[in-house]
Amino acid sequence: MKRLHLEGLDALFGALRGAGYTLIGPRLRDRAIVLDELESAAELPIGWTDREQDGGHYRVAARGDDARFGYVTGPQGWKRWLFPPQEVLLRARRLGQGMRIEAATVEAPRRAFIGVRACDLAAIAVQDRVFVHDPGYQARRAACFIVAVNCTEAGGTCFCVSQGSGPRAGAGFDLALTELCGDGQHRFLVEAGSQVGATLLDTLDAVEATAADHEALEAGLARARGQMGRRIEHEGLAAALREHLDHPYWQKVGERCLGCANCTLVCPTCFCAEVEDRMSLDGSEAERVRHWDSCFNLEHSYVVGGTVRTSTAARYRQWLTHKLAHWETQFGVSGCTGCGRCITACPVGIDITAEAAALRQA
Repeated sequence: MKRLHLEGLDALFGALRGAGYTLIGPRLRDRAIVLDELESAAELPIGWTDREQDGGHYRVAARGDDARFGYVTGPQGWKRWLFPPQEVLLRARRLGQGMRIEAATVEAPRRAFIGVRACDLAAIAVQDRVFVHDPGYQARRAACFIVAVNCTEAGGTCFCVSQGSGPRAGAGFDLALTELCGDGQHRFLVEAGSQVGATLLDTLDAVEATAADHEALEAGLARARGQMGRRIEHEGLAAALREHLDHPYWQKVGERCLGCANCTLVCPTCFCAEVEDRMSLDGSEAERVRHWDSCFNLEHSYVVGGTVRTSTAARYRQWLTHKLAHWETQFGVSGCTGCGRCITACPVGIDITAEAAALRQA
């Protein structure tokens, strides 16, 4: 574990830019902590937090200090840079009486993700399994450098502890930062998680962390764990969900759910997509395009003969059982990392932790 002073963060940003990375990180915009391109550490949401989150409720507020990473989890995850909302898979062009078909060029720019939380690291690890044979995803994944940030505070909808994904970054990062600024010394503890990260860390003016630094780190992590008021009890839950697909409680949830798909759009692990062919007006060219979709959309379950999941209750059941039960069968892990974004983004405040508990009890 190394220690960087505040100026060291600027040096880190400069080193990443010098290595050819485009920096993607948090900034304050439109009264939210969003992810966008950054030029310097001065563009971070200095002194702002978004801990005030609840069902259908999100607010940013001034912290009263100069924390660079004092926010929790904004409305956006990182998947859009690895699994783009829209991607051309192949192109076709008419050549006389024939046709030429070629795979689209994969664009994989070097990007540095700044401020990735432990729950989002877990989400990236899940999508690594989902897209293990996807060349575009794998190329973009290999081209990114991940700077994680450990959480020393929890937001109103966080429950990563019960999912085993946080608040400390365990794996999947190149560098992991812990910001400490509450004791009169603004500093960052830095841990390398890869050889690339260790090499870059050696170029920075970092010193060995002290025993007091380690104590402050553990105290911050303990504080974050203690602030989480939500959890999911997993023992027996997957079996209960799979075995009670016709329970009347699903109808109660369906009456509240608007089917808006907000939860799937903000979820860092959801990967539903649709593929469509688009043709030019003169018929000379065509593209096959993959774009994000949602299991809450009526047409997503269409097969020959009609739509399989015709009711909102059926579509919510598909989402929840896949996330908390069938995902484990497919990929060996839960499809939920405890980031809480689906709770915050739900217009009617449906809470996945409360629904899992209610279904378990029912």
